[in-house]
Amino acid sequence: MALSPDADRHGVPRCGGKKKQGEGTCTQPAGWGTDHAGVGRCKLHGGCTPNQAVSAGRQKAEAEARRVLAELSVGPVADPLEALLKLAGEVLAWQRATAGLVNQLDSIRYPGGNGTEQLRSEVVLYERAMDRAVNVLAAIARLNIDERLVAVTERQADAVVSAINAALEAAGVSGVEAEAARKAAARHLRSVS
Repeated sequence: MALSPDADRHGVPRCGGKKKQGEGTCTQPAGWGTDHAGVGRCKLHGGCTPNQAVSAGRQKAEAEARRVLAELSVGPVADPLEALLKLAGEVLAWQRATAGLVNQLDSIRYPGGNGTEQLRSEVVLYERAMDRAVNVLAAIARLNIDERLVAVTERQADAVVSAINAALEAAGVSGVEAEAARKAAARHLRSVS
């Protein structure tokens, strides 16, 4: 197994900052001596600076996102219209959740002095949720989903009518009896839908 240049032989991430004396890179654990241990530069290589703290937070979030994505069970989409409608519901739920975070910003206090960055990231999350909601809803509108669903329903209704007529013909039912059977089927279908 090939080792990452930024990890020790046990796979523990290293700082990787350029050594000031000698050649090579820092072998301290990533984030050593900082409030973001395990990620980013150590305190000797600028890990305590605000930019490095933000970068380490971003790296942690990206690693968590990669972990979650790797665990997803992905399969083919059988009904893209239904999947898009479900996605729209999820996007709008996420937008409402992030709106709740943004609405609570005045009462939230974050420990560790990273409150400003945390608040900024929650606002960015909300803005992204809004953008995604607009994109998904626009995609739904472009697809004319309502019109397509009506067309599918009409085709299904035509298929049911054809099946009823074929069954009546096969059974030798015609005239008044066939018309009564069609009306009974129509009443039953209306009560089911």
